[in-house]
Amino acid sequence: MNNALYTVWQDLVTDFSSAVVLWQAGIIVASLAIAWSINSFQRGRLAKSNVHQAAIDGLTRILFPISSLIMVLLGQLAISHWYSTSLLELASRLLIAMAVIRLAVYVLRYVFSPSGWLRTTESIFSTTVWLILVLHVTGLLPDIINALDAVRFNIGKSPVSLWLVIQGLFTVLVTVFIALWLSRLIENKLMQASHININMRVVINKVIRIAFVFLAVLVALSAVGLDITLLSVFGGALGVGLGFGLQKIASNYVSGFIILLDESMNLGDIVTIGSYYGIVQELRSRYMVLRQLDGTEVIIPNETLITSAVINHTAIRRRVPVKLPIQVGYDTDLKAALALMVEVAKRHPRVMKDPGPDAKLVGFGESGIDLNLTVWVPDPENGAGDIPSTVYLDLWDEFKARGISIPYPQREVHVFGHGVSIQEAKSGLNNAGAA
Repeated sequence: MNNALYTVWQDLVTDFSSAVVLWQAGIIVASLAIAWSINSFQRGRLAKSNVHQAAIDGLTRILFPISSLIMVLLGQLAISHWYSTSLLELASRLLIAMAVIRLAVYVLRYVFSPSGWLRTTESIFSTTVWLILVLHVTGLLPDIINALDAVRFNIGKSPVSLWLVIQGLFTVLVTVFIALWLSRLIENKLMQASHININMRVVINKVIRIAFVFLAVLVALSAVGLDITLLSVFGGALGVGLGFGLQKIASNYVSGFIILLDESMNLGDIVTIGSYYGIVQELRSRYMVLRQLDGTEVIIPNETLITSAVINHTAIRRRVPVKLPIQVGYDTDLKAALALMVEVAKRHPRVMKDPGPDAKLVGFGESGIDLNLTVWVPDPENGAGDIPSTVYLDLWDEFKARGISIPYPQREVHVFGHGVSIQEAKSGLNNAGAA
């Protein structure tokens, strides 16, 4: 154990046998109470503003350990001329660890969306920080660092130790998280700039994020003393990998930037890609998320959007047709049935009045007459699965009330060879079905 920590422990043991520990414990309790009051006051002020609740929770979680640490340090400064402050020094180290953990968790949750791996990362980081604190307080950390530094090897002509590698990884992680946090701040501001095209905003965000991460890695490697020219080896390997095994991935990334830059497709557009029809929900670097009208989502690689035909239904107007085929019996008054279909469709609140619903005769089928009802929806991004269900139910009730039948498959069977002809006509099949 180093001399400074040994002195702290010795003073702490001595303080517990005197009244000094009561003064220090009182300062700690008062500091926590003041910090809690400040935290509650600040939370109330933020709640009245337009700040998101998740941001309020993150900021207040960070504010508590920091304000507590400041109060403890002020108390330590106030009594250090008359009493020893070993307990306050230990409390300050614990509060520093808590502040670091909460700050890291806040940055992680700000940069990444909630997920299982994020919670796992938070747990690993918290455990690591507390373990380092325990090793530091017990005095074992310097011995472990010396042991790691003694493990040396060469990368090219540069000697590298295991401790230097760990420092480099830690520094890279910290700088990358800072870069991602800054890029997210810029992204949130940039996405509010309505005067810039949405595709251009997405492209700028992606370029900024890539540039920040690249600069963060370079800064981190330079900070730990590693030769940046070593990256040329990895860059060559990456180039070979892209040339052979990662062609499709590279093609998808390049295609994604092309789509965003040429403005052939925007978020919210209704498109048909092959057999898929839906709304462009997300434009990612590698793929596009297409949400179909029934609520399901399809992930389509960007290369497919470049190499195949894409029908953009909202390039001019933001409305889509919904077709509802239906069949009626041959004894139906077609003009009345078509007018009734239009009337029922107009009752739906999401069906457009201009252009209005349109009902037409499609053809004469084996079992009945084929009709088709077409309605237009102005907000396809909200889905259209409920429209056919509601209209069909209303039509069913209206058809039953007016005696309009919806037929089922019918066949005529002729038997020859015995001088007898048996014909199963519609009336016979209907009676059999009723029985």
